[in-house]
Amino acid sequence: MFLFQKKKSQMVTAAEALPGRDTPLPTATTHFLNERPLKSPVPEGMEEAMFGMGCFWGVERMFWKLPGVWLTMVGYAAGHTPNATYQEVCSGQTGHNEVVRVIYDPKVISYDDLLRVFWEGHNPTQGMRQGNDTGTQYRSGIYTYNDAQKAAAEQTKTDFGPRLSQAGYGVITTEILDAPEFYYAEDYHQQYLAKNPGGYCGIGGTGVTCPIGTGVA
Repeated sequence: MFLFQKKKSQMVTAAEALPGRDTPLPTATTHFLNERPLKSPVPEGMEEAMFGMGCFWGVERMFWKLPGVWLTMVGYAAGHTPNATYQEVCSGQTGHNEVVRVIYDPKVISYDDLLRVFWEGHNPTQGMRQGNDTGTQYRSGIYTYNDAQKAAAEQTKTDFGPRLSQAGYGVITTEILDAPEFYYAEDYHQQYLAKNPGGYCGIGGTGVTCPIGTGVA
């Protein structure tokens, strides 16, 4: 059991990763809550963001509730295996993270606001796990679509670290990468906690306030 957990907590190399497949997985056609096409292009004037914070069921709910968020979807990214299944991702042999992709209106909600939800909504110091969920798919990650997002992500990581340290937490382990290809997760994962309100959600923050965005003194 220990060796199995250890293997799932170590990043697989590209050479060792599962081969995957050429065909995308079937997924939902529309968003369960707002009925917008799940594969809608980003509307003019809107922007996109991508985050990994642990189990994507609870993470997606955090973001779909925010004013200015137009569309959310869950999937797999930052690994090696094309069009991996959930079972393959859970094996630890794809390198993928469970991620949420967000399309938002920057006139209503800023990228800094999204970053505040990211930093405060989970524990970014836990390495290859989040709470009781262990494995590389639960790592903390910010995947940026432009230089401005990357600069904001790096700066907030720098600013938030000392606050976490003062509260007794360790070093931030969040990876910050250019947005990789996003692979849609299966139908039943999309907006899971809207379809299953009593479903599992292992996401929990540290209680430490991030010094950016709205609501910060």
